[in-house]
Amino acid sequence: MCEANAYLYKGGEQEELLMERVDRVVPQNGEIYLENIFGQRKMIAAKIKELNLVDHRIILEMIAAEETV
Repeated sequence: MCEANAYLYKGGEQEELLMERVDRVVPQNGEIYLENIFGQRKMIAAKIKELNLVDHRIILEMIAAEETV
């Protein structure tokens, strides 16, 4: 299986599960588009903090509004 779970970094060691079994990640104009094997889709104003493909984890970090301008 090539999917990964996407988590939103909350600071320290805190992470929140954002989406399971993500198989598509596309950066678009300061946002990240996520799509999983079930056809669910999300856009989030974030940047990729870490990709850990061995553990099937995508860690995203929110970006401030002034960073997207």
